[in-house]
Amino acid sequence: MESGIDHGMSTDIEWEKWGAQDPYFGVLTDPKFRREALDNAAKEEFFALGRHHVQQVLQTCRERLDPGFNPRRVLDFGCGVGRLVLPFAAHAEEVVGVDVSPSMLKEARENCERAGVHNVLLVMSDDQLSEVGGCFDLVHSCIVLQHIEIPRGMVLFQQLLDRIEPGGIGVLQITFAWDAHASNLGVPPPPPPPPPAAPAWRQFLMKVRGQSTPPPVNTDPEMQMNFYNMSQVLFMVQRTGALQVHAELTDHGGAIGTFLYFRKPSQAAEKELAA
Repeated sequence: MESGIDHGMSTDIEWEKWGAQDPYFGVLTDPKFRREALDNAAKEEFFALGRHHVQQVLQTCRERLDPGFNPRRVLDFGCGVGRLVLPFAAHAEEVVGVDVSPSMLKEARENCERAGVHNVLLVMSDDQLSEVGGCFDLVHSCIVLQHIEIPRGMVLFQQLLDRIEPGGIGVLQITFAWDAHASNLGVPPPPPPPPPAAPAWRQFLMKVRGQSTPPPVNTDPEMQMNFYNMSQVLFMVQRTGALQVHAELTDHGGAIGTFLYFRKPSQAAEKELAA
């Protein structure tokens, strides 16, 4: 993708800023993972959380969808610094990690080298996932799509569905509501109209009296939080031929979402249904 384009690619620019400025905090927004606080113990905890997550994902796949599930190829969309590709690499022959930030991918490569992991391929993302070849036994994404503008996120969601091998499993996390708007079932109300501007003479007096002090500057890049229409998402999952979906609700700082676990029918199963 071209950089610097304003029509729906601002998240790419901001994510690269996170990758260059504070990559571990950009993945898990806990102060202990800030660049200035990231000591060896915090970094070990960061990757231990990744190992635990991968173990839980594989266990759930086996308990809910396929008792003998052992993925050969795994795709991790939004891989960041490699928190999940490293443990996935211990269970699969090949892992492909995709991210839109060159700085994140650089850090992920260094982490793979330090860990002696050589069965991971790290590639740049675009809206068509054009650098991702073939299909996968497991297509996974966690706390990523929420940071992407919804129209683009829906395109990417379809691309992920298309890359699940027949008989393979999708494990995709989607956000759909803010708990702060419980009275409106999680849907934010429309923003209020902006207040009318003060007359010029009043603005001058406020400036003279020191009443127009600018707010403190936030040096962090933007991190969008977007909420998807679950009816549309599940419609797309249903179109893969999946006959069942296991859902686990998530809450990341008040952003309510769900992990969707589903299996695309094998070619043999599709032939039986068509017969």
